[in-house]
Amino acid sequence: MKPQLRRVGSMQSPVVVIDNFCGSCDQAFAAAEAFAPFPPINRDSYYPGLRRVIDRADEPANAYVEDLCQRSAQFIAGAFDVEGFDLLEASFSMVTAKPSELREAQRAPHFDSTDQKYFALLHYLRIPDGTGTAFYRQRSTGIERVTEANIARFVTTAEKEAAMLPKDSGYIHGSNQFYEQIGAVEGVVDRLVIYQGSLLHSGIIPPA
Repeated sequence: MKPQLRRVGSMQSPVVVIDNFCGSCDQAFAAAEAFAPFPPINRDSYYPGLRRVIDRADEPANAYVEDLCQRSAQFIAGAFDVEGFDLLEASFSMVTAKPSELREAQRAPHFDSTDQKYFALLHYLRIPDGTGTAFYRQRSTGIERVTEANIARFVTTAEKEAAMLPKDSGYIHGSNQFYEQIGAVEGVVDRLVIYQGSLLHSGIIPPA
């Protein structure tokens, strides 16, 4: 494994990047393929694609998830100063929505939780070139991490600005008039990325 600790934005938020995390993704590939076909897109979900949630009864997928969490624990502890964590949800996910199909909220960066100790672990498996994950600052408010104290201001501003984007704007790619990209991680097979879910982020999805 090749761990890196990066910091993004004016808040210098930690982003852990670990290459060659598993050494081989065969176990993960097999577990994901066993679930095919994935469930249809849930229109109530903000995720722009297919997602199969992994339950504890789903073996060997759950074994892969538990092993990933156990092996990443030392890096979470070191970067975020926590002594332990609970697994809330795990899934296999694929971005499949065409840019023209996106709703307003899907064309802008998002956050997962206002809890500053809610962490996202993203393990890249099969990915096309030019993809990854980017982190953002909302220009008009300066918000990089969404908290209970600033969520109302962020949401109000985000909704107003999303309505101003052209309907064919598609996935955000780099900075635009409303959001400044403050960091990015390239998608690489068997790369694990760990960051706070409160950080504004978006997948890097090329136009094609």
